[in-house]
Amino acid sequence: MLRSTVITNFWLGVLVLLIGGMPVKASSSADATNAALIRAQTLNSQGTRQLETGQAETALETWKQAEAAYTAAGDETGKLGSQLNQVQALQTLGQYRRAKSFLEQISTRLHPLPDSLLKASSLRSLGIALLRVGDLQESYRVLQSSLQISQRLNGDTSSTLLALGNVVRVRQDDPNAIASANTNAIAFYQQAAAVAPDNLIRLQAQLNLLGLLVESNQTPQALPLLPEIQSLLAELSPSRATVYAQVNLAESLMKLGDRESGVRSGNNNVLLPTPSVVAQLLANAIQQARSLNDPRAEAYALGQLGHLYETSRQWAEAQRLTQQALQIAQSIQADDIAVSWQWQLGRILKQQGRTSEAIVSYNQAVETLSVLRGDLVAINPEAQFSFREQVEPIYRQLVQLLLENNPTQADLQRARSVIEALQLAELNNFFREACLDAKPQQIDRVDTNAAVIYSIILPDRLAVILSLPNQPLRYHFTELAQNSDGRVGERSSGSEVDRVFDDLFTTLYPFITSDTPLRPHQQLYNWLIRPVEADLAKSQVKTLVFVLDGVLRGVPLAALHDGQQYLIEKYSLAVTPGLQLLPPQSLTPEQLGTLAGGLSQARQGFSALPGVDREIQQVSTLVPTIALLNQDFTQTQLAEQLKSAPFPIVHLATHGQFSSRAENTFLLTWDGRIQVNALDQLLEARDRQNRRPIEILILSACQTATGDKRAALGLAGVAVRSGARSTIATLWSVQDNSTAELITHFYAALKQPGITRAEALRQAQLSLLRSPDYQHPYYWAPFVLVGNWL
Repeated sequence: MLRSTVITNFWLGVLVLLIGGMPVKASSSADATNAALIRAQTLNSQGTRQLETGQAETALETWKQAEAAYTAAGDETGKLGSQLNQVQALQTLGQYRRAKSFLEQISTRLHPLPDSLLKASSLRSLGIALLRVGDLQESYRVLQSSLQISQRLNGDTSSTLLALGNVVRVRQDDPNAIASANTNAIAFYQQAAAVAPDNLIRLQAQLNLLGLLVESNQTPQALPLLPEIQSLLAELSPSRATVYAQVNLAESLMKLGDRESGVRSGNNNVLLPTPSVVAQLLANAIQQARSLNDPRAEAYALGQLGHLYETSRQWAEAQRLTQQALQIAQSIQADDIAVSWQWQLGRILKQQGRTSEAIVSYNQAVETLSVLRGDLVAINPEAQFSFREQVEPIYRQLVQLLLENNPTQADLQRARSVIEALQLAELNNFFREACLDAKPQQIDRVDTNAAVIYSIILPDRLAVILSLPNQPLRYHFTELAQNSDGRVGERSSGSEVDRVFDDLFTTLYPFITSDTPLRPHQQLYNWLIRPVEADLAKSQVKTLVFVLDGVLRGVPLAALHDGQQYLIEKYSLAVTPGLQLLPPQSLTPEQLGTLAGGLSQARQGFSALPGVDREIQQVSTLVPTIALLNQDFTQTQLAEQLKSAPFPIVHLATHGQFSSRAENTFLLTWDGRIQVNALDQLLEARDRQNRRPIEILILSACQTATGDKRAALGLAGVAVRSGARSTIATLWSVQDNSTAELITHFYAALKQPGITRAEALRQAQLSLLRSPDYQHPYYWAPFVLVGNWL
């Protein structure tokens, strides 16, 4: 089930801006008493009532008419108020990017105006819209500005505090900041509840607080909130907001019930409601949705009731309710809700042993996700997605079903396509927007000398699919040791995949000794390569292309070892987020003109990189090069050079970091950081002039974020966002002299006719491996080629 506690509760706070009797009131001048002004005020109130009863599209049109009437009356403030109300309708309809654009226009007009409660309201709405499209830092900044204005003018701050709590809470995706994020979010929610002048806002704050406490296993603090929440619910009239509130309360109670059956809360002696009480709560929500003639809310509540029966293993009733909810959602084309119940139905069918039917439901869910991918981070309020918990598992569970019990070629082909779809979805989620257009590629049409190895981490195994040119797909798997909670891979630090990953990295530093330094290298080789060694040899494969999953993306594949030699000694290597993203194109020696930029001096808190001078100098002696060093290496200069000439190679020797979070993925220039989401803007002038894309982007001093096992996702993000066909980067910071030497060998190899990019990198890595000074994998293994290997 798509757990929507966080965002649905959050959305309730958004609705409160209008529904809770507090629409943006449009004021008028003292003499504006003409018919147009009266009509505008009437329409404004009418739109509020329409939104309250779930008629968002009608409300939007009504507020457009109100805007026109205020314009005719010459009431600019009223016009802005009606536009803000339109934003709320757009958000209700899931059109968050349109809402954001609208709000940015409003804020631009409001910025020079004196502080007012209307300005504070505008900033609050903009902050909420920014939250919904994933721009968390800017959302936090804008909401703080709104809060400060409201506090100075003694205005209501509860809705802004509520939104700030949601921003901080979403930011807890960073595992290093969960505790502090929870503490801050709790404080915001408590403040919002304390100052809320309206029961709906107070309910929203308490529900969000309850959900956060439940998620963070703070049951004794959560249970005392229940009496007040139940009392607030009883006082509210039926509306879409109260339907969602009841469903969210039910969700929190179900989570509590899973862990705390029959508990009382210390001295408060609060008894946890029984499943029958939760069922009645959901049944009441369904009845209210029907009385409001709100099929969206009805589908949402029905599906959650189906989930309650799923958790109690009452499969027949769970299936009936889920199918009913799915039918309603599909009838109103609410794909964002339908995907929840398609997944839920698949799980229910699977539990009944009806595998083929379950696969059909899972396939429907994946196809719906592909339709929704443009709005996965900004969709309708009932089903805002948490990718790691509510989207990613759909793909993995479908692959698991497909690969059970001797999969056929059709099963393997479908599993491969689902793996690639997951890669695409992960990158879209990383960028917090749908920015990738996938074009399917056939490996035997890309390179008849390459094999593609797909891996995916499943609950009980590491599955590997091998694609060889013009041959059937091969499949093998390795059973994995499970934790007591059944989690594997990147979901638990104690899993077997994580353990081997950690062991590998403890051996990758020359000054650390080990009795068995190659054991993790060989373990990974045995998982990924050993079962298909004969197939690879028979097919005379020269290049291995990996589509890797989870923590495996951060593995230095060149260092895998078969007991006799490293993998790089046998094959050229490349990684790609998926062949669907690959624009195949070979490179000729005549296309090696290079734009080189770098920082050798300490800058912005980062240490000096003295080897950068030598590195760029050596590049300049090998290929035609324009160099931007230190003070000349600014974002403006880089953009101007990229605009002025079609450089096939862009070589950046500078500090940078890859992270699983886009905001922590950047490249450093003299005058600041280039964030990953700005890379395409830096290169857009080149695109407008219809020049060829960058063939190779070389990042020779970047590294993956320490402690972030999903950080290699940021490397893939840089590769995709830059628009380069190929990206060469390092998984960790490497010693200056060895880097300069490897880069020199790479360019020298690349000048050879007929050599591929992957083979040029391989030859460069082998040159270090065979050098007495740099034999250790630390020096040559971190270099990876992402994307086009030809």
